[in-house]
Amino acid sequence: MIGQLYAIIIDCPDPSELAGFYEKLLSLSRLHDEPEFVVLGTAAGGEVVAFQQVHDYRPPQWSVPEHPQQMHIDVKVPDLDVAEPQVLALGATLLDGSDKPVGYRVYADPAGHPFCLVTPPN
Repeated sequence: MIGQLYAIIIDCPDPSELAGFYEKLLSLSRLHDEPEFVVLGTAAGGEVVAFQQVHDYRPPQWSVPEHPQQMHIDVKVPDLDVAEPQVLALGATLLDGSDKPVGYRVYADPAGHPFCLVTPPN
């Protein structure tokens, strides 16, 4: 195992509004609430659903390639430097990196979908 599902992040024009919908739909609570980024989850921990603001948001349209689905998966790993060569060997491509305290690196899967390896604090 390289990592485990940590978060699904959904692009949207208004994170607070969309999070309100999913709070009710999934019976989740707000764990982090900023104008541009909202995180929903449970007090017990585990996977989260997050909403990030995109200023020039164009909504997806089901099965219309010109309006693709707009979300990505975060995969929690204990060590980015150990996990990176493993995902690269599977066919991923490194897209971006970060030196933030909560580390993350952005990759594309073999079909070009973005995903992040993250090392959240705790």
